[in-house]
Amino acid sequence: MRNKFAAQLYTLREACKEDFYGTLRTLQQMGWSAVQIDGLHGYPAEEIAAVLHETGLFVAGMHVSLARMNNELDAVIREAEWFGTPYIYCNSVPGELQDEEGYRQLKRELLNIAGKVRGKGLYIGHHNHDFEFHTVVDGKVALDYVLEPEETGTLIPELDTYWIKKAGRDPLAYISTYAGRKLPILHFKDMTKDDQQYFTEIGAGCIDFEPILAWGEANGVEYYAIEQDYCPGNPFDSLAQSLSYLMQLTSTK
Repeated sequence: MRNKFAAQLYTLREACKEDFYGTLRTLQQMGWSAVQIDGLHGYPAEEIAAVLHETGLFVAGMHVSLARMNNELDAVIREAEWFGTPYIYCNSVPGELQDEEGYRQLKRELLNIAGKVRGKGLYIGHHNHDFEFHTVVDGKVALDYVLEPEETGTLIPELDTYWIKKAGRDPLAYISTYAGRKLPILHFKDMTKDDQQYFTEIGAGCIDFEPILAWGEANGVEYYAIEQDYCPGNPFDSLAQSLSYLMQLTSTK
């Protein structure tokens, strides 16, 4: 099970800016088997790929902005090939698209991009926040609208436990509505038990991850990307705490 846990590098964005290669080597030494890419911070993709090969770290997908997908698609494709991952996720919805017509545009653009990369064995997906639950499009919340299959193609979901909870939904119940879909990566992120509903380490908050893991294992999830948007102390320590909890949780499985 350890091989399925990936450190989302947004958690370590400052460390990656300072020393991307050293950050990867530290994660490998901490016992991580995979990472999820979230920006290259000016480092060459070929050199990052070389360090990934050196450390044996796998890549559990890439987070890429919609603008970059639209304007630098060839470079994004090359990076996916260098990193050995077929999964490219839109990391967030631009603010100007967070209304009914904006979500229609988002879906059109992502499906267009998906069509361009399909022949290369790549998939385009979307990573949610809570705001996709606040707009209704064609009688359904915007997230379901964006991810609903069309004759022209399908986007792969990357569902985030924290943001689902933040939107007032039960993470397991909502994720379960996507049974039968290709859902290669789930985002694991916990929420504090107090009224602040803030980010915290996996196992320290109010989300029950054991049944979500069981669902993932029964439904073909390949990786669980662990992310903490903001950490009270050293983000490496936060990731270590989250990984330790998940290893204890799965030690008998």
